[in-house]
Amino acid sequence: MYTTLISVQQLKDLQTSGKPFMVFDCSCDLMKPEMADTMFATARIQGAHQAHLDRNLSTHDSTAVNGGRHPLPGREAVAAWLGSLGFQNHMQAVVYDRNGANYCGRLWWMLKWLGHDAVAVLNGGLQAWEASGGALDTGTPARLTPSESRFELNSALREWVSTAQLAPQVGHPNVSLIDARGAARFRGEMEPLDPVAGHIPGALNRPFAENLNADGMFKSAEVLRAEFENLLAGRDPATVVHHCGSGVSAVPNILAMELAGLGVTRLYPGSWSEWCNTPGLPCAKG
Repeated sequence: MYTTLISVQQLKDLQTSGKPFMVFDCSCDLMKPEMADTMFATARIQGAHQAHLDRNLSTHDSTAVNGGRHPLPGREAVAAWLGSLGFQNHMQAVVYDRNGANYCGRLWWMLKWLGHDAVAVLNGGLQAWEASGGALDTGTPARLTPSESRFELNSALREWVSTAQLAPQVGHPNVSLIDARGAARFRGEMEPLDPVAGHIPGALNRPFAENLNADGMFKSAEVLRAEFENLLAGRDPATVVHHCGSGVSAVPNILAMELAGLGVTRLYPGSWSEWCNTPGLPCAKG
């Protein structure tokens, strides 16, 4: 069972092992969401299913559990979608994108939230798979007949916090906020997506891309641990709550802390997009 990362070779071995698994392509373009379908049709790992950020991994309907630009769907809604694809509880999930693990982490976290531990991010993403000569599918996939399989919910393995829970704790030592957005957005020098620029007061900045080497692979556990310990400067890792603009690119930091041996940390899925749109909450710059 792979629960954090899976290498290209390990995925190839899994393909020939006879063990049940499913691969999900989570590729996206935040500024052009329609490009997700184009990318999926252009090239994807053979047999992969698409996990679309807006259609499958977020919702703005009554099942949403939080606010912001990419609200989480309710656990039951996600389980129903997975079951319709034929994904079942005994299967290994492999998630990837071509965006530096920015979007596939969302599904990795969501499956953990549903109580499914056997999910791993493909280290290096589609680029590493292609470089290895891994088999690809191209073209618009045939329309799938919905499966009658059921994916059963189990106790959540990851926790999230709401704006109402977080707001009274900001500035207290029992919460250490880590913001995964780029430095310019964090400082409030620019804001391309939300109506207010800046960050939650007291937050630390760790852009999610800093978890990767130049080759697109995650840094070693030792390097990640040293970098996060330097960022936290003595703060207890167990107090960390991760966020970003809308709860998506925060997840690579969650995964990186786990790879570093710093334990399981929490997600604020509403993130800056919900925080800055909530009347009365403080916003900082610099």
